[in-house]
Amino acid sequence: MSRKYFGTDGIRGKANTLPMTAEMALKVGMAAGSMYLRGKHQHRVVIGKDTRLSGYMIEQALSAGFLSVGMHVFMLGPLPTPAVAMLTRSLRADMGVMISASHNPYHDNGIKLFGPDGYKLSDEQELKIENLIDKDTGPLLAATDQLGRAKRIEDAQARYIEFAKRTFPKNLRLDGLRIVIDCANGASYKVAPMALWELGAEVFSVGIEPNGFNINDKVGSTSPGRVSERVRELRADIGIALDGDADRVIIVDERGEIIDGDQLMALIATSWHKNGSLRGGGLVATIMSNLGLERYLSSRGLSLQRTKVGDRYVVEHMLTNDFNVGGEQSGHIVLSDFNSTGDGLVAALQVLAAVVESGKPVSEVCNLFSPVPQVLKNVRVRAQKPMELAPVKAAIKQAEKRLDETGRLVVRPSGTEPLIRVMAEGDDEDLVHAVVDDLVDVITREAI
Repeated sequence: MSRKYFGTDGIRGKANTLPMTAEMALKVGMAAGSMYLRGKHQHRVVIGKDTRLSGYMIEQALSAGFLSVGMHVFMLGPLPTPAVAMLTRSLRADMGVMISASHNPYHDNGIKLFGPDGYKLSDEQELKIENLIDKDTGPLLAATDQLGRAKRIEDAQARYIEFAKRTFPKNLRLDGLRIVIDCANGASYKVAPMALWELGAEVFSVGIEPNGFNINDKVGSTSPGRVSERVRELRADIGIALDGDADRVIIVDERGEIIDGDQLMALIATSWHKNGSLRGGGLVATIMSNLGLERYLSSRGLSLQRTKVGDRYVVEHMLTNDFNVGGEQSGHIVLSDFNSTGDGLVAALQVLAAVVESGKPVSEVCNLFSPVPQVLKNVRVRAQKPMELAPVKAAIKQAEKRLDETGRLVVRPSGTEPLIRVMAEGDDEDLVHAVVDDLVDVITREAI
């Protein structure tokens, strides 16, 4: 059964329009809260947010919903998504909530839900919440003497900083490293620079002046040009770019060149393999990861397991098959030895550990394989189910035949926007471009 409100990463949309209204947030709090009322103990939910203007509205509405069904609310304020997952476990909460639209512009917002184990909810759990939202919420209300209380956790940022620092090897320090950190004017604007400084680095910060409107605006992991420029200007050793809720990371080497999540996963997996801490015999990534990553791992006796796009599908596969490294090309890297979701800062610290141990420049340490040519284009569509149109089906089949055994084709609808994403990769760059362009033309003609 398809879901009405939830996409690949929670509920997301333009703030103050459905489904991102205060009324919807109130209902989500009531529905989700009622699902996690178990036993007679004091039920708790922790709520974090990024720096969007609409976060104030959604935070208050969610809190009211949880309080109305009898859950106590712990408000964390601006804090990365992985910090919310960590604090859900640390505070023995029954649920965790992150208010964020990740790398989207300020006018969007979203609601991500975590269970008591710090993992994002399953499709089935989200579907149950949707069913409760669409019903009369009156029966969910707690008795007057059973209403919840709200409390702000004042040291939430300090707790996360200490957690992140503990993931860095105790025998190493960042002394002498000049690091540019771009926090995207988002949730990590205080915690990421402080953690790096406390580990000994000389820190130069970008994107640490949020005003409610400038999150991800020409900064962060989706706009790494700013951090790349600063690395070259300052002759820094490395640049680190996080996204709005800091669950993604992109690295920039000392030359200002961008290093994506595939390279970072390859580095972490092979580093852990060498020291004996890698589990699963490889790593887990999505269908969007580059074929070059798969070939590189295979040459070292390691495997690449692919899942659908979406970090929670990566996490589910990791849990089921006992992998401890996984993620996405976008830089959403999950290291399950440390946290239950992607953590941009923690992933960056693992990269920094490898750099410090090697004593070599970032450009040498992080560029482990040559990616095969890959082209990704998005087509904005209006058709309800464009992938089911006969001409589109035929075009996809023809494109796959053209690539044959020299490459891969992935065509999928976006989970958060009315887009069809067309990606092809292969050894013949001209062919890859031609395949994508031809397929985009057909989808544009048939589905708009």
